[in-house]
Amino acid sequence: MTYYASVIVDVPAKQTDRAFDYEIPSKWNGFIQPGMRVNVPFGPRQIQGFVVDVKDSTTVPKTRPITSLIDIQPILTKELMQLADWLRDHTLCFTISAYQAMLPAALKAKYEKWLIARNIEGVPSELQPFFHTSNRVKFEEVVGTSHFKTIKHLIEEDVLEVYYEVKDKLSKKTRKVVELQVSKEALTEAKKKISARAAAQHKLLDFFLETSIEKMDKKTLLEELQIGTSAIHALVKLGILSENDEEIYRDPYENREFEKSQALPLTQQQQEAIIPILDSIEQHTHEAFVMFGVTGSGKTEVYMQAVDAVLKQGKEAIVLVPEIALTPQMVNRFKSRFGSDVAVMHSGLGMGEKYDEWRKIHRKEVKVVVGARSAIFAPFENVGIIIIDEEHETSYKQEDTPRYHARDIALERGRYHQCPVVLGSATPTLETFARASKGVYNLLTMYKRMSEQGMPAVEIVDMREELRDGNRSMFSRSLLEKLQSRLEKGEQSVLFLNKRGYSSFVMCRDCGYVVECPHCDISLTYHRSSNQMKCHYCGYEEPVRSTCPSCDSEHFRFFGTGTQKVEEELTKLLPQARVIRMDVDTTSRKGSHEKLLKQFGDQKADILLGTQMIAKGLDFPLVTLVGVLTADTMLNVPDFRSSEKTFQLLTQVSGRAGRHELAGEVVVQTYSPEHYSVELAGTHNYLEFYQKEMQIRKLHQYPPFYYLALVTVTHQELTKVVTVTEKITHFLNMQLSNEAVILGPVASPIARIKDRYRYQCIIKYKREPNLHAALKTVIEKYQTQMDQDKLAVHIDLNPYMLM
Repeated sequence: MTYYASVIVDVPAKQTDRAFDYEIPSKWNGFIQPGMRVNVPFGPRQIQGFVVDVKDSTTVPKTRPITSLIDIQPILTKELMQLADWLRDHTLCFTISAYQAMLPAALKAKYEKWLIARNIEGVPSELQPFFHTSNRVKFEEVVGTSHFKTIKHLIEEDVLEVYYEVKDKLSKKTRKVVELQVSKEALTEAKKKISARAAAQHKLLDFFLETSIEKMDKKTLLEELQIGTSAIHALVKLGILSENDEEIYRDPYENREFEKSQALPLTQQQQEAIIPILDSIEQHTHEAFVMFGVTGSGKTEVYMQAVDAVLKQGKEAIVLVPEIALTPQMVNRFKSRFGSDVAVMHSGLGMGEKYDEWRKIHRKEVKVVVGARSAIFAPFENVGIIIIDEEHETSYKQEDTPRYHARDIALERGRYHQCPVVLGSATPTLETFARASKGVYNLLTMYKRMSEQGMPAVEIVDMREELRDGNRSMFSRSLLEKLQSRLEKGEQSVLFLNKRGYSSFVMCRDCGYVVECPHCDISLTYHRSSNQMKCHYCGYEEPVRSTCPSCDSEHFRFFGTGTQKVEEELTKLLPQARVIRMDVDTTSRKGSHEKLLKQFGDQKADILLGTQMIAKGLDFPLVTLVGVLTADTMLNVPDFRSSEKTFQLLTQVSGRAGRHELAGEVVVQTYSPEHYSVELAGTHNYLEFYQKEMQIRKLHQYPPFYYLALVTVTHQELTKVVTVTEKITHFLNMQLSNEAVILGPVASPIARIKDRYRYQCIIKYKREPNLHAALKTVIEKYQTQMDQDKLAVHIDLNPYMLM
């Protein structure tokens, strides 16, 4: 009987966003399953696809057979395949894009192109040398030669064929192992028959006779016995030993020891928070909990005890943490509590390490995953709890296709597994807190710090006053005095700056010319260590100019404040201070992030200076002072969430101070001390901020009162971008109700990136049943131009970045 596989091919386009039927060769009947990857012929190409169904009939009159298998077992679970359909419908992405988002980068296919001689006799003499050892040659080796026209003709004549071969990007890591193949008695008998002169073989036999070891790493064995490989080979020939490749994992934590930790006694507020979660675990019900707890209130201990309850049921746990910053300390806590049951997935790992961590999950060798956004797709099949720590973090929103939010995926997986989802934060997003206030989510509150220390005292310094009083330094007098005081006491300080680099931009003081990126509408940032000006959007860089390209003036000045500049001034003002700078530049090398934090934790530095990555989750007992150098940075961004992001950031940074026995202080430097987000962050008053911001959102018709959709059009020609965006906006106006508010079309706040112009329109709506269909029509209408003319139309439902 003939069976067929329905396959989603790896071509992200509207025309191919459906399953194609292929015949399953009889040798694979009963073997191919949904969730496996296969190579299939698609037009003239061999490409990768995902099997979505296996059946015994098809309506397709003529099917082609599957060429080969990539996997020997499904790499996508039934649940993840259903989730991909949900993701496609809710983010308007292609199914294949959803599948690829669920897999580690190492599993995503790349192609090798080969030129194959179908008829070797027909290959002319000038090309014969390319095929002297094989009937195929790498395409790139031949097409760059002068024979291109001949090759093109031979392909048309069917003498040569272009063949696309799919390769996985990464292989498994293996080691050579030597294993005993006979009993101890047989070993003793074999020893008698081996020549006394074969000393190395006797050494080997004695080793296996005298120890209980039956299998050992070959390299270790040779080093320990001080023998050569010939002795092993001789005993392998006799059938006494075997030598094989054994797969091993690339473990990013293999050289680390984690001191086993026990569950801590819970405070009353922790107990009150965990009881509803434990009830949900016990009753196997899906509920969403918002754990609203001040910084230092002990949310992590509640997470770990909830995870422990899940593991005791034989189930699995997914714990998401934002970005790389939170991971080292969070990993330490989870590894110390749950040991080898924990897999870790975050951007600081190498591709091989990520792949191996994913395979531990896939093979059910671990029960807990701690990771950043993509860990939400961990291929667990028996999930008992999903936790999202610092749920307000924007890094949980994916900015590329598929444009999902990890919180939405968590809630969908929670529904599937009938398990609780916990959203933890000291500053929940307004959307999340509004749902908790309405009873859609369950609100759990933790108002006190574990240490019984109060929240740190916050001093807001008006930098305009400092300037009027003649202080031109980036450090206010108050902050400098407090830093000096901490140095004298042997305590530590954290300084936060919302930028990296040396200066924000370079400007001519004579004519006002600002050095901009030639490919993006954004100024270049000066980096002193490399003496380069860099674009943080496309990566363009150029050396610092000595004169202005506009007026030839030599009066170039560096404006703004970057981490490198702060570090330099700090060294001048406090020469005795040991400073660690943490930003993207100093943490780009693998492991550097954790290394710097360890140095600070070991008191090898007095001041930790950094950007966003030091604002969250760090917990050091000796940190008693936090200084925020420029609190206004986010406020000046054209984004309706700018006040919320400012409040969240200031609250999170303030929370790094005084988390243990020593009391903490915070100094916030600002040019907008009267702004409510700065004032209320100073008093740690989330509830008042929430009420104030909700009034503003309601007035201006923004979330959570309205939903948002963002349509962005990009192309290298400005006129085309404007024309297409105007047509899309007009079409949407015709399709949607009068209640929908459409803003635009307008140029995006950053109007050009990587030589592509950018225009957008924003849709605000409450209930628009036709919206998804209308947006799908937009994609279909412009698909051909997108394929042929490099036009790009991006649709983001629930956008977090409007830039």
